[in-house]
Amino acid sequence: MRASSVVLLPHAPSSVAVARRRLSSELTDSGVYDSVVDDASVIVSELLSNALRHARPLPSGQVKVCWLCRGDLLEVEVSDGGAMTEPRRGPGTLSSLGGRGLGIVEALSEGWGVRHEDGTTTVWAILRTPRSSGDDRMDAPAGVHAVVPDLSAFPDLLDEPDEDLCNGSRSEVARSRAYPT
Repeated sequence: MRASSVVLLPHAPSSVAVARRRLSSELTDSGVYDSVVDDASVIVSELLSNALRHARPLPSGQVKVCWLCRGDLLEVEVSDGGAMTEPRRGPGTLSSLGGRGLGIVEALSEGWGVRHEDGTTTVWAILRTPRSSGDDRMDAPAGVHAVVPDLSAFPDLLDEPDEDLCNGSRSEVARSRAYPT
């Protein structure tokens, strides 16, 4: 089964909950495991929250959230009117109040990146979405959903990043789960 949607939402914080509910409902209806639905919901929340906090709306005054599930892959995208800065994973130090969102996206996805087209900035992420064959939807196979990593998995949380991670393209999936280089 194929699940896909394009949703235009107001450039407002209330849009995050609307996008999460819609994505969760459609993925659940298409048979995606609950743990993967949860990961996808966190990803869309982080991408949309970043767009609302850091970027301008599209010319319509909205943001666009899209997802497409093909086979065992789900691509989630959030498009906005762009910002003065490029989306990138921040240092997310232990004492910082924010800056961990794209690190979370990186941990839960197979890869993510940014593309620019006609005054629009789109941040995308891809994750695996195996489906169940029936009532066993609650029990995903081992390794299907991400677990919360300990801080040793993110050595750069304690230090400033050494390089600019902003050189991604849509067609690549980062093997290191970082911005494609």
